[in-house]
Amino acid sequence: MTSIHPSAIVHEGAQLGADVEIGPYSIVGQNVKLGDRAKVMAQVFLDGFLSIGADCTIFPFASLGSKTQDLKYKGGKTCVEIGSRTTIREYVTINSGTVDGEVTRVGSGALIMAYCHVAHGCTVGDRVIMANQASLAGDVLVEDDVVIGGMTGIHQFTRIGGFAMVGGMVKVTQDVPPFMLVDGTPAAVFGINSVKLQRLNVPEDTQSLLKKAYRMLYRDGLSTRQALDKMKAELTMSPELERLIHFIETSKRGIIK
Repeated sequence: MTSIHPSAIVHEGAQLGADVEIGPYSIVGQNVKLGDRAKVMAQVFLDGFLSIGADCTIFPFASLGSKTQDLKYKGGKTCVEIGSRTTIREYVTINSGTVDGEVTRVGSGALIMAYCHVAHGCTVGDRVIMANQASLAGDVLVEDDVVIGGMTGIHQFTRIGGFAMVGGMVKVTQDVPPFMLVDGTPAAVFGINSVKLQRLNVPEDTQSLLKKAYRMLYRDGLSTRQALDKMKAELTMSPELERLIHFIETSKRGIIK
Protein backbone atom coordinates (compact mmCIF):
# COMPACT_ATOMS: atom_id res chain seq x y z
CA MET A 1 0.00 0.00 0.00
CA THR A 2 1.05 3.61 -0.56
CA SER A 3 2.61 5.12 2.55
CA ILE A 4 2.70 8.90 3.14
CA HIS A 5 4.22 10.25 6.35
CA PRO A 6 1.85 12.61 8.21
CA SER A 7 4.35 15.46 7.99
CA ALA A 8 4.70 15.21 4.20
CA ILE A 9 2.82 17.64 1.95
CA VAL A 10 1.34 16.00 -1.14
CA HIS A 11 -0.79 18.17 -3.42
CA GLU A 12 -4.17 16.67 -4.26
CA GLY A 13 -3.34 16.90 -7.96
CA ALA A 14 -0.24 14.73 -7.69
CA GLN A 15 -0.50 11.30 -9.29
CA LEU A 16 0.87 8.45 -7.20
CA GLY A 17 1.34 4.90 -8.45
CA ALA A 18 0.89 1.77 -6.39
CA ASP A 19 2.96 1.17 -3.25
CA VAL A 20 4.63 4.59 -3.28
CA GLU A 21 6.48 5.69 -0.14
CA ILE A 22 6.82 9.36 0.82
CA GLY A 23 8.94 10.20 3.84
CA PRO A 24 8.79 12.89 6.53
CA TYR A 25 8.62 16.56 5.48
CA SER A 26 8.82 15.83 1.77
CA ILE A 27 6.83 18.05 -0.62
CA VAL A 28 5.16 16.73 -3.78
CA GLY A 29 3.69 19.32 -6.15
CA GLN A 30 0.41 19.21 -8.01
CA ASN A 31 1.86 18.21 -11.40
CA VAL A 32 4.16 15.48 -10.12
CA LYS A 33 3.73 11.85 -11.20
CA LEU A 34 5.32 9.03 -9.20
CA GLY A 35 5.49 5.54 -10.66
CA ASP A 36 4.77 2.31 -8.85
CA ARG A 37 6.95 1.54 -5.84
CA ALA A 38 8.78 4.87 -6.06
CA LYS A 39 10.42 5.69 -2.73
CA VAL A 40 10.79 9.34 -1.70
CA MET A 41 12.79 9.70 1.49
CA ALA A 42 12.67 12.53 4.04
CA GLN A 43 12.78 16.22 3.07
CA VAL A 44 12.69 15.79 -0.71
CA PHE A 45 11.28 18.59 -2.89
CA LEU A 46 9.42 17.51 -6.05
CA ASP A 47 7.87 20.26 -8.15
CA GLY A 48 6.85 21.31 -11.64
CA PHE A 49 5.78 18.98 -14.44
CA LEU A 50 7.83 16.11 -13.10
CA SER A 51 7.46 12.43 -13.95
CA ILE A 52 9.38 9.78 -12.01
CA GLY A 53 9.25 6.15 -13.14
CA ALA A 54 8.67 2.95 -11.23
CA ASP A 55 11.09 1.65 -8.60
CA CYS A 56 13.05 4.90 -8.30
CA THR A 57 14.58 5.96 -4.99
CA ILE A 58 15.04 9.64 -4.13
CA PHE A 59 17.29 10.38 -1.16
CA PRO A 60 16.92 13.29 1.30
CA PHE A 61 17.27 16.92 0.24
CA ALA A 62 17.08 16.27 -3.51
CA SER A 63 15.23 18.95 -5.51
CA LEU A 64 13.72 17.74 -8.77
CA GLY A 65 11.59 19.49 -11.38
CA SER A 66 12.18 23.06 -10.27
CA LYS A 67 12.28 26.04 -12.60
CA THR A 68 15.36 26.35 -14.78
CA GLN A 69 18.22 28.57 -13.62
CA ASP A 70 18.56 29.86 -17.20
CA LEU A 71 17.79 33.59 -17.29
CA LYS A 72 16.32 33.19 -20.79
CA TYR A 73 13.25 31.48 -19.35
CA LYS A 74 10.14 33.42 -20.39
CA GLY A 75 7.43 31.10 -19.12
CA GLY A 76 5.64 28.11 -20.60
CA LYS A 77 5.32 24.45 -19.73
CA THR A 78 8.67 22.76 -19.22
CA CYS A 79 9.20 19.28 -17.83
CA VAL A 80 11.48 16.75 -16.18
CA GLU A 81 11.18 13.04 -16.96
CA ILE A 82 13.04 10.35 -15.01
CA GLY A 83 12.94 6.69 -16.04
CA SER A 84 12.48 3.62 -13.89
CA ARG A 85 14.89 2.03 -11.40
CA THR A 86 16.96 5.21 -11.11
CA THR A 87 18.59 6.20 -7.82
CA ILE A 88 19.01 9.88 -7.00
CA ARG A 89 21.14 10.60 -3.96
CA GLU A 90 21.31 13.47 -1.46
CA TYR A 91 21.15 17.13 -2.59
CA VAL A 92 20.86 16.33 -6.30
CA THR A 93 19.22 19.07 -8.39
CA ILE A 94 17.53 18.38 -11.73
CA ASN A 95 16.01 21.46 -13.36
CA SER A 96 13.19 21.80 -15.84
CA GLY A 97 13.63 23.04 -19.41
CA THR A 98 13.96 26.66 -20.53
CA VAL A 99 11.76 27.08 -23.61
CA ASP A 100 8.10 26.09 -23.79
CA GLY A 101 7.84 22.33 -24.25
CA GLU A 102 11.47 21.57 -23.43
CA VAL A 103 12.12 18.42 -21.37
CA THR A 104 15.06 17.50 -19.16
CA ARG A 105 15.41 13.70 -19.24
CA VAL A 106 17.21 11.13 -17.10
CA GLY A 107 16.96 7.52 -18.24
CA SER A 108 16.39 4.23 -16.46
CA GLY A 109 18.80 2.40 -14.20
CA ALA A 110 20.89 5.51 -13.60
CA LEU A 111 22.79 6.38 -10.42
CA ILE A 112 23.06 10.10 -9.74
CA MET A 113 25.23 10.53 -6.65
CA ALA A 114 25.20 13.27 -4.02
CA TYR A 115 25.31 16.96 -5.01
CA CYS A 116 25.13 16.29 -8.76
CA HIS A 117 23.39 18.82 -11.00
CA VAL A 118 21.50 18.21 -14.26
CA ALA A 119 20.57 21.51 -15.90
CA HIS A 120 17.79 22.53 -18.29
CA GLY A 121 17.29 20.56 -21.47
CA CYS A 122 19.83 17.83 -20.70
CA THR A 123 19.33 14.26 -21.84
CA VAL A 124 20.95 11.59 -19.68
CA GLY A 125 20.73 8.04 -20.99
CA ASP A 126 20.12 4.68 -19.36
CA ARG A 127 22.51 3.17 -16.81
CA VAL A 128 24.54 6.38 -16.52
CA ILE A 129 26.58 6.88 -13.35
CA MET A 130 27.39 10.41 -12.19
CA ALA A 131 29.72 10.47 -9.19
CA ASN A 132 29.47 13.03 -6.40
CA GLN A 133 29.29 16.69 -7.45
CA ALA A 134 29.44 16.04 -11.19
CA SER A 135 27.55 18.79 -13.02
CA LEU A 136 25.95 19.08 -16.44
CA ALA A 137 25.36 22.54 -17.90
CA GLY A 138 22.34 23.16 -20.13
CA ASP A 139 21.48 21.03 -23.16
CA VAL A 140 24.15 18.39 -22.54
CA LEU A 141 23.65 14.94 -24.05
CA VAL A 142 24.98 11.94 -22.12
CA GLU A 143 24.40 8.68 -23.99
CA ASP A 144 23.79 5.26 -22.42
CA ASP A 145 26.27 3.48 -20.13
CA VAL A 146 28.48 6.50 -19.45
CA VAL A 147 30.42 7.06 -16.20
CA ILE A 148 31.26 10.63 -15.13
CA GLY A 149 33.71 11.10 -12.27
CA GLY A 150 33.23 13.25 -9.20
CA MET A 151 33.47 17.05 -9.39
CA THR A 152 33.61 16.97 -13.19
CA GLY A 153 31.97 19.80 -15.12
CA ILE A 154 30.43 19.33 -18.57
CA HIS A 155 30.11 22.45 -20.76
CA GLN A 156 26.79 23.50 -22.28
CA PHE A 157 25.80 21.71 -25.54
CA THR A 158 28.55 19.10 -25.12
CA ARG A 159 27.90 15.41 -25.89
CA ILE A 160 29.31 12.39 -24.07
CA GLY A 161 29.21 9.29 -26.28
CA GLY A 162 27.94 5.94 -25.08
CA PHE A 163 30.21 3.65 -23.03
CA ALA A 164 32.67 6.50 -22.42
CA MET A 165 34.22 7.20 -19.03
CA VAL A 166 35.25 10.66 -17.83
CA GLY A 167 37.56 10.93 -14.83
CA GLY A 168 37.13 13.07 -11.74
CA MET A 169 37.70 16.83 -11.58
CA VAL A 170 37.79 17.11 -15.38
CA LYS A 171 36.60 20.15 -17.36
CA VAL A 172 34.91 18.90 -20.54
CA THR A 173 34.34 21.55 -23.22
CA GLN A 174 34.22 19.38 -26.35
CA ASP A 175 32.47 16.14 -27.28
CA VAL A 176 33.74 12.87 -25.83
CA PRO A 177 33.55 10.13 -28.51
CA PRO A 178 31.84 6.82 -27.64
CA PHE A 179 33.91 4.10 -25.98
CA MET A 180 36.72 6.47 -24.92
CA LEU A 181 38.47 7.24 -21.62
CA VAL A 182 38.94 10.92 -20.80
CA ASP A 183 40.94 12.40 -17.93
CA GLY A 184 43.37 15.16 -17.01
CA THR A 185 43.65 18.94 -17.15
CA PRO A 186 43.20 19.89 -19.91
CA ALA A 187 40.97 16.95 -20.75
CA ALA A 188 42.48 14.39 -23.10
CA VAL A 189 41.58 10.95 -24.46
CA PHE A 190 43.81 8.16 -23.11
CA GLY A 191 42.40 5.05 -24.79
CA ILE A 192 39.24 3.03 -25.15
CA ASN A 193 37.11 2.00 -22.19
CA SER A 194 38.23 -1.64 -22.30
CA VAL A 195 36.91 -2.53 -18.86
CA LYS A 196 33.35 -1.47 -19.75
CA LEU A 197 33.51 -3.31 -23.08
CA GLN A 198 34.76 -6.47 -21.38
CA ARG A 199 32.04 -6.32 -18.74
CA LEU A 200 29.44 -6.05 -21.50
CA ASN A 201 30.99 -9.03 -23.31
CA VAL A 202 31.78 -7.04 -26.44
CA PRO A 203 33.64 -9.43 -28.80
CA GLU A 204 37.43 -9.24 -28.94
CA ASP A 205 37.45 -8.45 -32.67
CA THR A 206 35.18 -5.45 -32.05
CA GLN A 207 37.44 -4.21 -29.25
CA SER A 208 40.43 -4.62 -31.58
CA LEU A 209 38.69 -2.50 -34.24
CA LEU A 210 37.99 0.24 -31.71
CA LYS A 211 41.63 0.20 -30.57
CA LYS A 212 42.76 0.64 -34.19
CA ALA A 213 40.29 3.49 -34.62
CA TYR A 214 41.62 5.11 -31.44
CA ARG A 215 45.20 4.95 -32.76
CA MET A 216 44.15 6.55 -36.03
CA LEU A 217 42.36 9.35 -34.20
CA TYR A 218 44.88 10.01 -31.45
CA ARG A 219 48.26 8.47 -32.23
CA ASP A 220 48.93 8.64 -35.97
CA GLY A 221 49.29 12.42 -36.24
CA LEU A 222 46.26 12.73 -38.53
CA SER A 223 43.58 15.39 -38.61
CA THR A 224 40.13 14.23 -37.57
CA ARG A 225 38.98 14.17 -41.20
CA GLN A 226 42.03 12.19 -42.29
CA ALA A 227 41.52 9.70 -39.45
CA LEU A 228 37.88 9.16 -40.38
CA ASP A 229 38.78 8.60 -44.03
CA LYS A 230 41.45 6.10 -43.00
CA MET A 231 38.98 4.21 -40.80
CA LYS A 232 36.50 3.91 -43.64
CA ALA A 233 39.20 2.77 -46.07
CA GLU A 234 41.10 0.31 -43.89
CA LEU A 235 38.81 -1.05 -41.15
CA THR A 236 35.98 -3.55 -41.36
CA MET A 237 32.78 -1.79 -40.38
CA SER A 238 30.89 -2.91 -37.29
CA PRO A 239 27.92 -1.29 -35.53
CA GLU A 240 30.27 0.07 -32.86
CA LEU A 241 32.71 1.55 -35.37
CA GLU A 242 29.87 3.05 -37.41
CA ARG A 243 28.53 4.59 -34.21
CA LEU A 244 31.91 6.12 -33.42
CA ILE A 245 32.31 7.56 -36.92
CA HIS A 246 28.77 8.96 -37.01
CA PHE A 247 29.21 10.59 -33.59
CA ILE A 248 32.39 12.36 -34.70
CA GLU A 249 30.97 13.44 -38.06
CA THR A 250 27.92 15.00 -36.39
CA SER A 251 29.90 16.84 -33.71
CA LYS A 252 29.29 20.60 -33.60
CA ARG A 253 31.80 21.43 -30.86
CA GLY A 254 34.54 19.14 -32.12
CA ILE A 255 35.91 16.17 -30.19
CA ILE A 256 38.46 16.11 -27.39
CA LYS A 257 41.89 15.35 -28.88
